[in-house]
Amino acid sequence: MKRQHLRALERLAQKKVSPADVVGRDIARTLASLSAEINRQIGLLIHRSGIIAKVIVGDHDRIVIPALPNVGTAGGRLRGLRCVHTSFGKSGINDEDIMDMACLRLDLMAVLTLDNDLPDLLYTAHLLPRKVDDRDWQVLEAEHPAHQSYSCVELIEALEGEFVRARPLQEVDADHDRALLISVSTGSRVEAEDSMAELAELARSAGVVVLGEVIQRRKQMHPRFILGRGKLMEIMLTSLRLGVNLLLFDQELSPSQMRSVTDHTDLRVIDRTQLILDIFAGRARSREGKLQIEMAQLKYMLPKLTTRDDALSRLTGGIGARGPGETRLEIDKRRINDRIARLAKELKNVGQQRFHRRNRRRKRDVPVISLVGYTNAGKSTLLNTLTRSDIQAEDLLFATLDPTSRRLRFPQDLEVIVTDTVGFIRNLPAELLKAFESTLEELFEADLLLHVIDISNPMWQQQVEVVESLLRELDLDSIPCLNVFNKIDKASMETLTGLNRLDGVAVSAIDASSLEPLLIRAQDILEKTLLTEG
Repeated sequence: MKRQHLRALERLAQKKVSPADVVGRDIARTLASLSAEINRQIGLLIHRSGIIAKVIVGDHDRIVIPALPNVGTAGGRLRGLRCVHTSFGKSGINDEDIMDMACLRLDLMAVLTLDNDLPDLLYTAHLLPRKVDDRDWQVLEAEHPAHQSYSCVELIEALEGEFVRARPLQEVDADHDRALLISVSTGSRVEAEDSMAELAELARSAGVVVLGEVIQRRKQMHPRFILGRGKLMEIMLTSLRLGVNLLLFDQELSPSQMRSVTDHTDLRVIDRTQLILDIFAGRARSREGKLQIEMAQLKYMLPKLTTRDDALSRLTGGIGARGPGETRLEIDKRRINDRIARLAKELKNVGQQRFHRRNRRRKRDVPVISLVGYTNAGKSTLLNTLTRSDIQAEDLLFATLDPTSRRLRFPQDLEVIVTDTVGFIRNLPAELLKAFESTLEELFEADLLLHVIDISNPMWQQQVEVVESLLRELDLDSIPCLNVFNKIDKASMETLTGLNRLDGVAVSAIDASSLEPLLIRAQDILEKTLLTEG
């Protein structure tokens, strides 16, 4: 653009619009003249007070609204900004305008059509607090900018008041996130619903309040947004109506997908992997557990670093330097890699200490029983009841992370050590599995694995498959394993009847009297194992 055009745009940015007008008559005339002269669309982001927040220059066919600050978006409110842009066509509001309005929570979207270098008609659209004729937005009757028949600020305030009144009443603590759960599945709807139910439990364990769920089935994932643009717009409208401040995806998002969804929605976006890592970070108590979680989080974060904060790159270069210096991104990546290397060294030392403890245990010839199973299957509760301990046991996913060992004396004068380890879950993040190597090494020293199964859960058979698959992946399937069907007090009669055909022991971990058959079976297996080894 020529210098005179840039100066004209700078002067335009300093003007102010009357709060009662979508766009003032004089500003509309300036917009039309400038847009026709440079043959490009020009857009204005206008604050409710009438101050012009941004001037956007596009090309002949479209404008691209840049990333916006999180102004006025707390609590699901409208943003407090409206967009007015010129158009060389005569059709007015198009689908892309509606998409931008919904995803960015704009107060209004207005399109000014041109008559040569003069303003023609102003088309204005706004979101609706409730669907009308199966539409989530309304396009007002086109008017000339010089003859606007309604007060812009009154319309926006009325709309925002309707959004607040239409929102369901939710008693939500200010410290808790309000999330919309999203699943994009290429499989069956039943699988998607089962996975969504587990995601809801993970969210509950993390202290997140779930306000809604969205499931979309697709033949293949969208490479940029993971879901369709239309569904993304629907999600944004739902989040606005419910007061959502967090989008929680059931699928793991690639760095580019997370960046694209964040840029188009201006809401915080996390995926299932990050949620699990956050839960682990909040539950780890031992030094080893904290080191493991930090390493997993850094490995997860590393590929998601972007060049977004690279404006002041090459800071370390200068006169006399050999090269242009490092970019901010390169510095961040190097620091993270250095920290990962230090954590790996510390974890190796901790692992050696754990190895020495296991050596002392082996010298005493004390058999080891390890509890394994899906998260929240009742392993910690079973350990508490067996050994009369008070380890933390809650009805939450991943309530216990750090491995715990307790001594147990069997009825027939056999002393063993019972170890509780972290629970498994489907699609367990690879970073987490790698970080917990030293903890999972405890399982290799076991003489017997007790696979605790929550048979009151409708998905218990799928959970068994997940645990058995992970045991095979960790090369633990050669260790003797006894199935312990837990929570019989909550299971249906049909499920209990079916257990008769399965090999295992049925117990209720909260009822000590139901554990005697388990102790007898476990002791028989241990005696046979020790006899064979001897």
